Amino acid sequence: MQSYTIGQAARLLGVSPDTARRWADAGRVATHRDESGRRVIDGKSLAAFSVEIAQGEDDDDASYTSARNAFPGIVTAIKLGDIAAQVTIQAGPHRLVSLLTREAVEELGLEVGMQATARVKSTSVHIDRT
Repeated sequence: MQSYTIGQAARLLGVSPDTARRWADAGRVATHRDESGRRVIDGKSLAAFSVEIAQGEDDDDASYTSARNAFPGIVTAIKLGDIAAQVTIQAGPHRLVSLLTREAVEELGLEVGMQATARVKSTSVHIDRT
């Protein structure tokens, strides 16, 4: 069975290594030592924990959408045309670019430096203001 270091688990969970370490220290996810003495999390435990934390997210401010692949990040570029616009979001290691109408960018009030969430469904990237 595959095991993951704390750093690898943190990247997969979208949190800092310090957060993953605190969760492990608090017993929220089980760890063990590998042959090199590193603290690791077995794949099945990490998978179950990732589902647990995803289900426990606070949905009070959540928007309702059918697009499930959400990438919260920061707007790094906006290129406005007369009708269309291109918005770039950096979400951790992921750079997402969305082509949408200028009107949509203006209605969302998008600006470089603000938080936004790119939602991916099939081949379209939808932008939600956070």
